Amino acid sequence: MRNVARTSLVDSAIQELRREIAEGAWPVGTKIPSENQLAESLGMSRLSVREAVRVLAHAGLLHTRQGDGTYVTATDESQVALRRRLDTAAAMDIIDVRRGLDLVAARLAASRRTDDDLTALRDHLARRDAAGRAGDLDGFADADVAFHLSVASAAHNALLGDLYRSMSDALRDSVRDQEEAALHPDASHEELLQAIEDGDPSRAVAVSIAILDQQERHL
Repeated sequence: MRNVARTSLVDSAIQELRREIAEGAWPVGTKIPSENQLAESLGMSRLSVREAVRVLAHAGLLHTRQGDGTYVTATDESQVALRRRLDTAAAMDIIDVRRGLDLVAARLAASRRTDDDLTALRDHLARRDAAGRAGDLDGFADADVAFHLSVASAAHNALLGDLYRSMSDALRDSVRDQEEAALHPDASHEELLQAIEDGDPSRAVAVSIAILDQQERHL
């Protein structure tokens, strides 16, 4: 990072850290450097760095885990605003929005997926199935969300991926809310993976619609 001027040190640190986050130097979910490392890179005291991190944590871009470190939770404040709105959204509203995002993601993924994308989808689906058989609702929800995030990633559209990641917490909660219904065995996700693997956009869209219709019935 660039060594900042010594005027308005905290504001300068906030600006520099925000730039690093926005430009992807520290992707969402990764831990940022320690206070000592940041202070050395920025040419300022740990106190100034600590205050800058506190401000960005309050804005929702960072989250500090006691005894572990500070992690990136969003790349800009608009993601934070969307996530907070999703936290209060009705389950049916989330499904309605997913009818737009999921269908686009499935269609594009079937056309653009790579071998690495297919590997990730298979891995997440295997974890999802294993958690379902074990009755592990939290593990099932995490794997289910990871699977759908990977479908969006396989679409290779950066904006779509960002929108879907912003919804991840709401998606996870919606799966948990279905409780035992979520764990009921079905082949729909395997069918979606097969359609994507076969490069069949129409089939991928049809299966995505069926998945959302099923989730709506369980509400």
